[in-house]
Amino acid sequence: MKDSPVAHGSVRSYVMGLALSLLLTAIPFAVVMGDLVAASTKVLVIVAAAVSQVLVQLILFMHMDTKQEEGWNLMSLVFTVTILGLVVGGSLWIMHHLHLNMMIG
Repeated sequence: MKDSPVAHGSVRSYVMGLALSLLLTAIPFAVVMGDLVAASTKVLVIVAAAVSQVLVQLILFMHMDTKQEEGWNLMSLVFTVTILGLVVGGSLWIMHHLHLNMMIG
């Protein structure tokens, strides 16, 4: 049984992924610490940077693409979106209920 060659990224793609990851980490940090945008826009900037960060990780580091060679790409993407939804949704639900229960009446 012959092993099929696994396509790995080039050094250029890893360096580009690292640079984008650092940039997408620095942007929300600068927005929050530097008071660069209005309070209502901060959440949108953070969410956009987080979603972009996940896409950079999936494409440049995990080498996920639209090719259906192995069939695992779609399943991995669905799993990632499901876990991300559970973590974000669960965190928001917990914070909402903590806010309601901690209100001083």
